Amino acid sequence: MVMVMRSISSCLTLSQTPPPPLRPRASNHLSTQKQCKRNSRNYCSTRPQILSPPPLSRDALGFRVFVLSDLHTDYPENMNWVKSLSTKAYKNDLLLLAGDVAETYHNFYSTMSLLKDRFQHVFYVPGNHDLWCRSEPDGHPYYLDSLDKLNKLLDACRGLGVQTRPMVLYGLGIVPLFSWYHESFDREMDIAGIRIPSLEMVCKDFHACKWPREISNRSTSLASYFDAMNEENEDAVKLIKNTCTQIITFSHFLPRQELCPEKRMLFYPNLPKIIGSDFLEVRIRSIHGSEGNASACHVFGHTHFCWDSVLDGIRYIQAPLAYPRERKRRMNGGETWLPFCVYSGGKFADRLSPCYWSDYYAAHPRAPHVTELAPWVARFYNRA
Repeated sequence: MVMVMRSISSCLTLSQTPPPPLRPRASNHLSTQKQCKRNSRNYCSTRPQILSPPPLSRDALGFRVFVLSDLHTDYPENMNWVKSLSTKAYKNDLLLLAGDVAETYHNFYSTMSLLKDRFQHVFYVPGNHDLWCRSEPDGHPYYLDSLDKLNKLLDACRGLGVQTRPMVLYGLGIVPLFSWYHESFDREMDIAGIRIPSLEMVCKDFHACKWPREISNRSTSLASYFDAMNEENEDAVKLIKNTCTQIITFSHFLPRQELCPEKRMLFYPNLPKIIGSDFLEVRIRSIHGSEGNASACHVFGHTHFCWDSVLDGIRYIQAPLAYPRERKRRMNGGETWLPFCVYSGGKFADRLSPCYWSDYYAAHPRAPHVTELAPWVARFYNRA
């Protein structure tokens, strides 16, 4: 996930009005962190379990595609969750892993090995946490910067048989898309009248990722660099477009701001500045078509919200494991529904339900011009 300081717990159910807010994040300042944790306890309640689809026999299922993001297996609880996945149930299936596997190469390699042992096919795109330059145990690769680490992660994937390039399997087109965020992705009016911590204070990417001088988080250069990485796969993508009627694209970052709650709903209103890429949506539309179709699907991660909605003819899905503290508060309705089976027997699965924020926006139009804070956000800042 983009926010990388200690989480401040907060959650509401959809039965409350308005719907559940984003979990706020603490700043680097320890006193602020403690204060925020105390304040946010006032806003917590349990959310209902996401309903898992009824089990089908192997004959009825055929080829299945599961999706998952934000494993964060540097947390022992999350690594244990991966280890607990059946070694038999997914042997003929495909897993799309939409980034943020682990912060260290050691945990990344261990996690990918476990998943490859459980799924016949594993596809992966990198997330921001994957590219943090962390210290490693002896015997693991040293990396000069985050791009060097990216290359070593991709080398590890090749060695394990994890796919990072487009491919056709059983007539289904799978297209991994590299991406990074840029601030100009955010087009909503900024929230005024409250003291909002800076991006550098809240988002550890600005410190844990190391980039060559010519590219930066503070411009579109980094997002453009990652988008250009997709160009070497243009021939494969063209083949998929010409031969497949069903295509799933996937990325770590968000291609549209509508896939995140409005700023006034968020404990950190500047979140949209560090979550998405306009380059990504352009590339997705070049694959699925400007108007999309009933067989167009894009999977993403990063914000730790489960999401399932159709925008301009494309279905957008997020199915995050997220942090242990988020699952304990059932931020996304528990974990028994994960990994989410998005495709089986030649067709896409029914939508996730309940799916808090996307359910809310299916019933309520967005009002990004409104900058008055949601009541729970106003209370939070008044107390903080």
